[in-house]
Amino acid sequence: MASIIGTWRLVSTRAWDPDGNPLPAPYGPAPIGMVTFAETGRMIAALCDGRTGLPDDAPAREYMSYMGSYHCDGATLSTRVDGTSDSSRQGSDQVRGVRWDGERLVLTPPPRPKAGTTEHRELTWERIA
Repeated sequence: MASIIGTWRLVSTRAWDPDGNPLPAPYGPAPIGMVTFAETGRMIAALCDGRTGLPDDAPAREYMSYMGSYHCDGATLSTRVDGTSDSSRQGSDQVRGVRWDGERLVLTPPPRPKAGTTEHRELTWERIA
């Protein structure tokens, strides 16, 4: 089993509905993100829409950051959130599916309601340190 310990750069995101139809990519067409998993069992992540300008009809730049303690068993990553930009996640356990695509780490959060459908997401990460 590969280790998630290290610093990772967000490479790509994708989203789809329950029928497999593509939805707008999380964090826009140019996502930026970084996550660090320390040997101590602590992590910190920040993700955002990396465009320098947003369309006039965009409500705001999509942004998420959080930190906490984590555990990864190779198939599931669970983070107990100590601090976050989204107060609804404060103190929660955030669980992600884990799979490997070669050397890349692919994290899949649980499906969530969004814009009248259920959104499935996948975030792909590349180790940089």
